[in-house]
Amino acid sequence: MCIVEISKIWKKIIYEVSSLSEKEPILSKFYYNNILKHKSLSFALSYILSNKLSTNTVSTNILQKIFNEIYLDDSSILKAVVQDLKAVLKRDPVINNYLIPFLYLKGFHALQSYRLSHYLWNLKNTSLSIYLQSRISTIFAVDIHPAASIGSGIMLDHATGIVIGEGTIVEDDVSIFHSVTLGSTGKSLGKDRHPTIRKGVVIGSGAKVLGNIEVGIGSKIGAGSIVLKNIPAYVTVVGIPAKIVSSLNSEKKYAFKKSNCSTLSLEDFYYYGDGI
Repeated sequence: MCIVEISKIWKKIIYEVSSLSEKEPILSKFYYNNILKHKSLSFALSYILSNKLSTNTVSTNILQKIFNEIYLDDSSILKAVVQDLKAVLKRDPVINNYLIPFLYLKGFHALQSYRLSHYLWNLKNTSLSIYLQSRISTIFAVDIHPAASIGSGIMLDHATGIVIGEGTIVEDDVSIFHSVTLGSTGKSLGKDRHPTIRKGVVIGSGAKVLGNIEVGIGSKIGAGSIVLKNIPAYVTVVGIPAKIVSSLNSEKKYAFKKSNCSTLSLEDFYYYGDGI
């Protein structure tokens, strides 16, 4: 993905806001402050997140400056932002433009705030990183340890109550619903006590994936399930403890492998796994 694609999405957001400003003048100042007065997607996102995460003692201006510097220093973060936007637009049936997740969806905001805290964590700036983690938890009701590794094309749907532990690895194009825990069993205190979630996985609301285990590519975990053992690729699991209830046949497995799962909607995921 290049700068041209980022610019293209930003222009779409500008167009969407300009149209809405005329239809709903009561929100025109809100649209101007959050979108129209900014020269780029990264500047607008820095403004939105800093306003949400600031306090009386850590000002919006300070955070905005830090966030802008991070985006300028590491272009991969902004590329991930764009992939996350595209994932929401493709997989969430109630979203029909980029503006809604960019302005309103706390799952998207929590994820982008995590990306900033993760950058700071990798620079050994743990104090500010942990501050952001705390604010993310308070404001968005999402608790992601800044040391966790999360890919791009991620959708945190509804997001309330999501917990992602320190050693968790989440690969690209994963969809996680509200009240999901990616944590440990409490039996180990090492950094390898958390799960690895492979590409294209869908985790239903309230599911718990616990321990140093792996959920294979393209698999789905049903709502409310508890996963304590490795899950192979391309299966659907449900229950307490989670058990395999369906798997892809060779034809559907080939279609999933051949496709880029970032282009799939949730309906596609359900089709490929015969439903949750």
